[in-house]
Amino acid sequence: MQYNPGWTNSSVNLLHVRAVGPNDTLHYVWSSIGAPAVLLVATASRTSALRINWTQLLSPAPAGAVWIDPPASVVYSTAIVFTKVFEYSEAESLEELFYPTYDLSDFSWDSINRTLNHTALTAEFTGVPATDPSGSFSNGSVAFRVTAYEASGRDGPLPSLLHTANSSKVEFVLAGVAPRGNSSRFALEVATVEETGVAQKLRSARSIDDEYTPTIFETLSLVAESHNDSAALSFLQWKATAYGSRTPRREDSIRCRSRGLQAANWTLPVSSIVHAYFGEGGGSTYTISAINISFGGEDGKVYQEKRYLSWSALLGFGQPPKDTFSPLVISIVAVALGTPLAMLLVGSGLVLFAQRKRYSDYEPIN
Repeated sequence: MQYNPGWTNSSVNLLHVRAVGPNDTLHYVWSSIGAPAVLLVATASRTSALRINWTQLLSPAPAGAVWIDPPASVVYSTAIVFTKVFEYSEAESLEELFYPTYDLSDFSWDSINRTLNHTALTAEFTGVPATDPSGSFSNGSVAFRVTAYEASGRDGPLPSLLHTANSSKVEFVLAGVAPRGNSSRFALEVATVEETGVAQKLRSARSIDDEYTPTIFETLSLVAESHNDSAALSFLQWKATAYGSRTPRREDSIRCRSRGLQAANWTLPVSSIVHAYFGEGGGSTYTISAINISFGGEDGKVYQEKRYLSWSALLGFGQPPKDTFSPLVISIVAVALGTPLAMLLVGSGLVLFAQRKRYSDYEPIN
């Protein structure tokens, strides 16, 4: 993990996470320059390196300021941008009333240098609006907590996401922000940037196995697929839940909904790191898709009570991890289905034995 490689000023944040495999390298470039974003680049070289022209990156025209060396080693690249936070409430006419949007590209972000943990492979981007006329952020903030992984495993805290060494986690946290309505709900807009020839698809998987995330039976994945062979190139995966506590428990669950993936007809999100890598070729060299992920119960009062909301997602390369039935659930199902079957077989055997024994007591009639 490298913080602002080649730059000594901590007034901006850029975190480079580099994972080296036997014959390849995965690059994750997180940044809060502009809207918070992560650039994902897979290369076919163990020695590929991130290059940054800092003067150009921090200029009004950053296109071309970020690249991977050697360029020919790049086999796939994509980006995920967290663009906006919406706050809304439902009026008596069942129409949604939206308050002024929080544009994350207009936020002021703390230096992540003080939260960077090279042992745990974690860092935290914390920000507040540059201007806050409503005073909602006087005691609150928005944060994006980043975690990298060295091996496969499962997170301990809920929602206990299953991960591999090819993935990382991001946790969106809304803490202490005063709602502007009596039953406010929040939504996070997430944009993806893909090269031409790649399409985003939203998948939903349901399972009766909720051992690791109690009462949550749905997992959603935003998967980038190649038009040529439908192979999964990258993913953003999350459970259909958020939590209203710093130490989440089942009762702290907040309903999470995904409001349809759509092709975005606007220009590249205001994020210097993404603009710096992909350039100006919107529509010709890359495409943009966006999805809104909303949080809140039926009455919208979960956040109102605790003033805390956290939502976790996994992102990485290739197919998203897929949960299989755990040994505990397999044992329970086996007992639940096997016990009645065993009782039926034993009962049938006893009946047949009893019938045979009863008829054997009779002597043949002369």
